[in-house]
Amino acid sequence: MLKRLTPFYFISILFFLGCNGCTPDPKPETPITTPTNPVPKTVAIPKFNRDSAYLFTKRQVDFGPREPNTKAHTTTKNWYVQKFKSYGADVIEQNFQVRSFQNKMLNSTNVIAQFNPTNPHRVILAAHWDTRHIGDQDTNEKKQKEAILGADDGASGVGMLIEIARQISLNKIDMGIDIILFDAEDQGTSGGKETEWCLGSQHWAKNLHTSPYKPKFGILLDMAGSKNARFTKDEVSMTYAPKVMNKVWKIAQERGYGNFFVDQASGPLIDDHKFVNEIASIPMIDIINRPAASRSGFGNYWHTHDDNMNVIDKKTLRAVGQTVLAVIYKEAAGVF
Repeated sequence: MLKRLTPFYFISILFFLGCNGCTPDPKPETPITTPTNPVPKTVAIPKFNRDSAYLFTKRQVDFGPREPNTKAHTTTKNWYVQKFKSYGADVIEQNFQVRSFQNKMLNSTNVIAQFNPTNPHRVILAAHWDTRHIGDQDTNEKKQKEAILGADDGASGVGMLIEIARQISLNKIDMGIDIILFDAEDQGTSGGKETEWCLGSQHWAKNLHTSPYKPKFGILLDMAGSKNARFTKDEVSMTYAPKVMNKVWKIAQERGYGNFFVDQASGPLIDDHKFVNEIASIPMIDIINRPAASRSGFGNYWHTHDDNMNVIDKKTLRAVGQTVLAVIYKEAAGVF
């Protein structure tokens, strides 16, 4: 027999059914915390091989003085081109003719090795590759008119850049790198006009190898491989690219190379970076040996026949080369 349901039962059933559809109270949210000190980004930096850089330096010296208009000059240039191509670079030979202070026509070539040529984010690494046509600072007067080997004054910087090119070929970098070897840098006269020097960088700055061209910054290596080298902050670099120079020095010091990269200002000097800054308006610094006590302001082998492999030190090559590698890979990762 059916029982009649009272209104109370209907109300109870509706309440019970309605509760089955109730949304439970939300659980308390876990607060999101933002770390106050984010973990620094790790950047893989290749290991610079100082032995390779030394051998690359020696190979250039073995060709003989790299004086324009000589067989040794041409042979060395061809070796550069072959080496850079073997490491996967696109190579441009920027040939030009220029008159020296002696009114001599110099057949010259700026060698430009490009890595990732289509990447707009670019950095320049540079050195000069020619050698001085005279050893005018030599104490031996009989040798003052003879061309020098230029182991440190030219070859050491190029040797380090070739080793850096080798490392780039082995360790992909997400950035464009232009390695530029300037010719006819050391063909001026002491006490002469500033524009008698650095003829290759002047030509390049007026005739950039591509357009538009706006690399972020440049680093020049000159006389950067000798024993007990001392790299100061020269006035030209600090005038045009102080932030770059201070960051490079900081990286070098953090890596334990503070005995090479010293926090000391030094005066202006005529070098390739001067004309890259002033003509091309590209901020470029110079890593160049400026001894504390020196008659010339440079190493005592400067512009003499003592500038041979005996002055080259693998410790210095490593300090400079490893620092430059750290700079470019940090720049590519956005943490320079």
